Amino acid sequence: MRFTTYMKYRGSFLDALNLEALLERLSDFLMDGGFAGGPYFHPFWGWSGEEDTSSTEALKEALLRALIESGQLTQKMLDELAGDGEGDEALRASLAELLDDLIRRLAEEGYISVGPPQEGSPDLAGAGGKVDDARQAALSVDFSLTRKGLDFLGYRALRDLMSANGQASVGSHDTPHLSTGVESGGVSRPYAFGDTLNLDIPATLVRAIQRAGPGVPLELDYDDLMVHQAEYRSSCATVLLLDISHSMILYGEDRFSPAKRVALALSHLIRTQFPGDTLRVVTFGDRAQEIPLSRLGQAQVGPFHTNTAEGLELARRILLSQKKDTRQIVMITDGKPSAMTLPDGRIYTNSGGLDPAILRQSYREVLACLKAGISINTFMLARDPYLVQFVERVAQIARGKAYFASTLTLGQYVMMDFLRGKQRRAG
Repeated sequence: MRFTTYMKYRGSFLDALNLEALLERLSDFLMDGGFAGGPYFHPFWGWSGEEDTSSTEALKEALLRALIESGQLTQKMLDELAGDGEGDEALRASLAELLDDLIRRLAEEGYISVGPPQEGSPDLAGAGGKVDDARQAALSVDFSLTRKGLDFLGYRALRDLMSANGQASVGSHDTPHLSTGVESGGVSRPYAFGDTLNLDIPATLVRAIQRAGPGVPLELDYDDLMVHQAEYRSSCATVLLLDISHSMILYGEDRFSPAKRVALALSHLIRTQFPGDTLRVVTFGDRAQEIPLSRLGQAQVGPFHTNTAEGLELARRILLSQKKDTRQIVMITDGKPSAMTLPDGRIYTNSGGLDPAILRQSYREVLACLKAGISINTFMLARDPYLVQFVERVAQIARGKAYFASTLTLGQYVMMDFLRGKQRRAG
């Protein structure tokens, strides 16, 4: 005989927390632009890249800040954290346990994955469990966003951007062509073999009566059939071209994190509303490379120049491999082209003004995109006269569009531009 033992439920502070709301507050930390390659010193801009944002210790500090900002810690807890309390070691231990439990819960829910300690991390068993050793061990354990975590942040970013834009009708891409379909968007026409049999009944009956006269039964002939015309819906392949040059996190402003949020929002929008479309992400600094969306959260800028030509070349190759009706490049940058790849693979750089050789190679790639039927829409995050001059010329050659946007308006501008081609009329 089986027995069941019932115990009184003792809730914990963790049960009262909203993980999704907490994760949303962590979005700035999780999508931080950061600086790749470790500490880097520039004679004008100083030190950068000194913070490690991928360790669990850094995540704990971000969680603690989020709890404080959301008002979910009691005044006694805040006093202990500020060092103004009574030195309650049990309370401090409970706070540390809470942060550990939060990370464990985020991992169990599938929002993050926590990696094993790196080689050479301290052995706590043999160190007597000292606090400094525990901190060093936490620093040696990395975490990363999972697909579920990225999708959640993309949904929240899309929701915020769409609420800022107001209501928008979301449909498929409009084109100037007409075809037979389910939704009526134009006058009906005679049926042709292969058309969707979406009959315009009144027009069909009128043609039959005009041909044979009124009478019962009414005989229909093949030539009497009239079908509705609908707007032809095209699929679109998009490459988001992200600048990862040093200037994207300089001057006291992180310009790269908003660009990553736009990528997540676009990815969520395409996956949920336009499954026929594709989105690929390419970063360009000294060199250009494609990165999977799963690695977007860890993408960082570096001590790089701006190799726009190679970025456009790689984006064009990716788009040409996509069998879509429409192909486009969405380029987000804050600097003029300052690098190019030489035939032998070496990188030539020149940060002073607009180098004629670099410009020629960049314009050559823009023209290649035009010949391939690829549009280029550029979003500028700076008002550098050299950048404005270059972008205006790119828009002129590629017959695309150029926008000036700040980090606050970038998402709205990109989403409005992307959705402008997706408005559809009600039939």
